Amino acid sequence: MKLVIHSKNIEITDAIREYVHQKIEKSVSHFQSITNEVDVHLSVARNPRINTRQAAEVTIYANGSVIRAEESSENLYASIDLVADKIARQLRKYKERRQDQKTHAQPTEVVVAESVVTDLIGDRTPELPNEVVRTKYFSMPPMTLAEALEQLQLVGHDFYMFRNSETGEINVIYERNHGGYGVIHPRNGNGHNGKATHANIVMPEKSHSNK
Repeated sequence: MKLVIHSKNIEITDAIREYVHQKIEKSVSHFQSITNEVDVHLSVARNPRINTRQAAEVTIYANGSVIRAEESSENLYASIDLVADKIARQLRKYKERRQDQKTHAQPTEVVVAESVVTDLIGDRTPELPNEVVRTKYFSMPPMTLAEALEQLQLVGHDFYMFRNSETGEINVIYERNHGGYGVIHPRNGNGHNGKATHANIVMPEKSHSNK
């Protein structure tokens, strides 16, 4: 298993590096068979006099899926502890979901209502950063809307970009403020007219068993 540590506004000392390896490797030790790479991003506020938060973010690449967790506190070691526990829970849910899908395979139904969404952000105030603070590169294998929704729930963001396996287009699925999910299609691609649609995605029901 490959573990990479990144930092922002902080020097990674030997003590910090050893602590990260100890806590994160312990959290993923039971899931090494599905874990390909672990990226750990540590950061502190640019101006500690104003904001004393110290954050730890973990991104795990597991068999084509991306699992992410982030925690912050006023102490970096405490943040590492919190994110280690959180990523372990995420991995456990991911593994259980995969096992349930293999055991109780059911067809996945995707229902898309072709209504144009004019308001994508609701009551939120749009804010753009003054500068590009981080760049990410990741593979984009084709997937269905249902698979994209699952990835959205795993990474913990309110949107997820993916390549639609049915059209070959780059789409964005996002969580709407008033419930449900929306899907954004590119304009003039494979006959689409740049519409944002509401998507009601019916996932296979998860069986409940006493463990």
